[in-house]
Amino acid sequence: MSPVIAIDGPSGTGKGTLAALIARHLGWHLLDSGAIYRALGLAAERRGLSLDNPSSLQPLAETLPLRFDSGKVLLAGEDVSEAIRSEAAGMAASRVAAHTSVRAALLQWQRCMACEPGLVADGRDMGSVVFPHAALKIFLDASPGIRAERRYKQLMAKGLDANLPQLVADIRERDARDRSRSAAPLRAAEDAVLVDSTDMSIAEVFDRVLEEVRRVFPELVV
Repeated sequence: MSPVIAIDGPSGTGKGTLAALIARHLGWHLLDSGAIYRALGLAAERRGLSLDNPSSLQPLAETLPLRFDSGKVLLAGEDVSEAIRSEAAGMAASRVAAHTSVRAALLQWQRCMACEPGLVADGRDMGSVVFPHAALKIFLDASPGIRAERRYKQLMAKGLDANLPQLVADIRERDARDRSRSAAPLRAAEDAVLVDSTDMSIAEVFDRVLEEVRRVFPELVV
């Protein structure tokens, strides 16, 4: 298997931004697993499927017409990059991801993304389940308040309405669901490097993780 860097953590820690920066810096492929579950939730809602019924979600997961192209997320050829970034899409993703059969249907699809020269995989179970033998595992965390504040600023910058207390409540609710689900619960792999970004800028987080990349892959010129 090609080398893999797994970056896990709860919603709003900046792991997606970090993964993209690391992948671009190394010239490696990028797997945004959250986008897969968000797209699945969106597809299910459009078809009128219950997000709590794995028997109807599993066939959809197995045939999901999803592909990534030049940074865009295409669902049946439609660019849904913005649509899947809403708060509602995030909550839908958390619900569909709670089903064991759904996760199993997407497991091999994700693993096939690991190809030369390497892969940076971002999600919640990349290091613990999908790529348990990843050479480097990062678990990125931050306080719920800081994560909600970051999301609030993102939404306001896009001209969208946002309620900070509600965002905090939503994040706490999603954390609880993700950590308590029976299928691949959110947790740090035993050999993961823990990075708390609460008081760090994305540039500082990038530099910290790059130190680990140099340690694990000394042959790379980074």
